[in-house]
Amino acid sequence: MLKIYFAGSIRGGREDIDLYKKIIRHLQLKGEVLTEHIGYGEITPEGETGLSDYEIYSRDLHWLSICDIIVAEVTTPSLGVGFEIAKAIGLKKKVLCMFRIQDEKKLSAMISGCPDILIREYQTFEEAMQIIDMCII
Repeated sequence: MLKIYFAGSIRGGREDIDLYKKIIRHLQLKGEVLTEHIGYGEITPEGETGLSDYEIYSRDLHWLSICDIIVAEVTTPSLGVGFEIAKAIGLKKKVLCMFRIQDEKKLSAMISGCPDILIREYQTFEEAMQIIDMCII
């Protein structure tokens, strides 16, 4: 079974939580989403409770090491998501970054300029699902 690491902003802002939930549900049709907790409403911008920052770091590095692909929703800038993407590239994982086009937001050049990242822009949830369907076989 395909192991998928979904990355989305937590401490950088939770304004896209409903979108993350929908993306995760769709990704679960493709395989096991190791990070389904990113879509949990209980997680606030302060982060996860019950685990130390080191425990979160260690767990997430383990998940990155065993995943087949990382799918990152990168519309809301996040240092953690950027770190996860960089680690995944270092581990030679397939990386798909999805960016929702908005007038006031522009994707970081460190993401858009990286040749090791598959970047897809979208405007609607339906377009995002089509991207997932085309890019994850």
